[in-house]
Amino acid sequence: MTETTLSAIRASDEYAARLAEFSDEWADLHRQQAVLDARKARLLARSAAYADAFADATVPAIFPPAERQALSRRSTCAALAMATRMPERTIQRATNDAERLINEAPAVLESLEAGRISARHAQVITDQLCDVPAAGRAVFVEQVLPVAEGATVSYLRQRARVLRERLHPESITARAVRSEADRRVEFEPAADGMAWVHLFTTAPIAQGIIERVETAAAESRAAGDTRTCAQLQADALAALALTGVTPEDVMSSPVLPHPIEVQEHITPTVQITVPAVSMAGVSEAPATLDGYGPIDPETAARIAVNAPSFTRILVQPETGAVLSVGRNQYRVPADLQRAVRLRDSTCRAPGCGRRARACDLDHSVAWEDGGATDVGNLACLCRHHHRMKHLPGWSLDHKPGGVLEWTTPDGKHHRTEPDPAPF
Repeated sequence: MTETTLSAIRASDEYAARLAEFSDEWADLHRQQAVLDARKARLLARSAAYADAFADATVPAIFPPAERQALSRRSTCAALAMATRMPERTIQRATNDAERLINEAPAVLESLEAGRISARHAQVITDQLCDVPAAGRAVFVEQVLPVAEGATVSYLRQRARVLRERLHPESITARAVRSEADRRVEFEPAADGMAWVHLFTTAPIAQGIIERVETAAAESRAAGDTRTCAQLQADALAALALTGVTPEDVMSSPVLPHPIEVQEHITPTVQITVPAVSMAGVSEAPATLDGYGPIDPETAARIAVNAPSFTRILVQPETGAVLSVGRNQYRVPADLQRAVRLRDSTCRAPGCGRRARACDLDHSVAWEDGGATDVGNLACLCRHHHRMKHLPGWSLDHKPGGVLEWTTPDGKHHRTEPDPAPF
């Protein structure tokens, strides 16, 4: 055996030994993470139980009993969310999942605590379990848990879905009718002037939309369009949604309209904040589209042309100070309301992103307690946080400059400040 061969064997042995160390430590870290995730689940379930037990004592009796319990739970979740800078809905969902694990699938929680499955495995099981009637849950868990302990999350998701379907005592027809009531459209901002639109609808409609979009894109491509298939499909759906136009609708032109052409059909009620120097044509500083964020000035101008109700707000680019506010909209809000909503942008509770125009204008110091109706005493709060602010243990201190200091029932303090101008 040559020296080269011996060196290769030694190197291979060393690599194998190191790899074994890495894989063992990696697996151990995952087991530790699973143990922590199980502890989180038990803690969330305990916090929910305490919220229920103390609801009558901590929530004013003006609320009916069922609402008192819901408010107590939401107050607890809000305090936990603020302590970890997490969305309240995330804590609420995690609490529901934790209770489901403990009450309906204790064997899954035990497997998580032992490190045999991960939190993602447990999540797949609880996601499927939540729509299985009580009579079939024990059998479902009994059969799906061994799969979880020896499979990847993606494979478990596939097997769990099939198993749930086989064990479900209710017909798929009845479930489809019930699920159809949850259809909706959701908007999700993305970077660089882009956004996602999510449609949750019945499978046949979704499939029909995809097939029509693909057909329109293929016809446009065959006619010589150089856009990619992905771009053509996106443009086909936009054209169909905004103008009702696809190549099969307009026989004179099989080529899909460009997004810029489609934008001409948008007739929104918009609020666009524009730096004064951009309006003067000496800067490309971005405009701000209410509910989305920064967009390029050219797009802002193009959309504004077709807006029947349009508020243009000019700001000083260095300080963000408001220079002028347009008044040519259908229903002109009070100057004070506009100033507060413009300053706050969203609900001012820590971690809440509900848009300011969908929030209440709340007196930080109540009117009946001598609070003034001015910009220094008003803040945008969504209805949930507006109500929660008045629960025992919660307090809000309105500081100069629109700074809000919150105190939660556990005595912790959280501070929110108005967003600076985005340019």
